[in-house]
Amino acid sequence: MHATNTADVTTSTALDATSRDAAAIDATGFARQTAAILSSITEVIDGKADAVRSALICLLAEGHLLVEDVPGVGKTMLARALAASIDATVRRIQFTPDLLPGDVTGVS
Repeated sequence: MHATNTADVTTSTALDATSRDAAAIDATGFARQTAAILSSITEVIDGKADAVRSALICLLAEGHLLVEDVPGVGKTMLARALAASIDATVRRIQFTPDLLPGDVTGVS
């Protein structure tokens, strides 16, 4: 007794030409928008290219960023410029030793 199992396999590319074109347009638009955001932030923040880039990457990745530096170097200004460039708001919390989670979340 001889058994054979066969399957029809059709090969196709992961993206057809139309999908590749749409992906290229999306990538181009994304690159253009991120460049515009970087440009608008660097008009306000000068000399902190790494911090600006890190802040934008964290924003796009929906992550968190802790910026630590000495007073007066533009940490809050960076947050405000980033928020303004995407039409968002900024809320600032001054951390103190006795800060409680409810002070941040608003829950008592």
